[in-house]
Amino acid sequence: MTVVEFFGCSFLAFGPPLAMFSLTIAHDPIRIIILIAASFFWLVSLLFSSTVWFTVYPLRDKIAFGLVCSVFIQEAFRYLMYKLLRKTERGLQEVTDIIHISDYKHILSYVCGLGFGIISGAFSLVNILADSVGPATVGLKAGSNIFIVISAAQSLCMILLHTFWSVIFFNACDLKNYYHIGYVVLSHLFVSCITLLNGQELFAVSLTASYIVMLATCVIAFRVVGGNLASFKKFVTCK
Repeated sequence: MTVVEFFGCSFLAFGPPLAMFSLTIAHDPIRIIILIAASFFWLVSLLFSSTVWFTVYPLRDKIAFGLVCSVFIQEAFRYLMYKLLRKTERGLQEVTDIIHISDYKHILSYVCGLGFGIISGAFSLVNILADSVGPATVGLKAGSNIFIVISAAQSLCMILLHTFWSVIFFNACDLKNYYHIGYVVLSHLFVSCITLLNGQELFAVSLTASYIVMLATCVIAFRVVGGNLASFKKFVTCK
């Protein structure tokens, strides 16, 4: 069952993001470059978070401290990515498909968010997936036997959340909508902190709360890009 679990959890966590990448990004080399750049920015934020965690020695054994610092540093690098793209988007439009500038801004934020999310999900799950192939089986002597599945579901949630957060965050920075900026930061902090409950095996609580926030964030992102009930009905009915 270990190999089956490995592939099942891999497809659960990365199947939808892979489909999003294949359908909306893979055909455009500029979008691929931006996605890679966003992934690099997240990696640099992880480096900074690790540096802060290592420097503050008295709090090094406090997971909550490192987690909170990581959230704020990630959001700071999301803002840096926003500033970089806004300075280069005119040039990017000249070498990519000609589309309306407001639509292009939302596409850029979507691509950046997916880049943030994919690399974040990969780092949070890759070691767990590597252990899942054996030789031992999780849950026989210690820990829950659904830990790997829960981790995969949580990683998928975070990947989608990063995508939605970037759409909301970039638009909020353009419009100086500080309520939406605050929502992104606080919801990121909440979802990250709620995962601390997994240490007590309260998986149902943390996962349910995370997906509720994800659905709410999805609705906000949908409204931000101009979506409404009528357009949603057209999407569902493929019109």
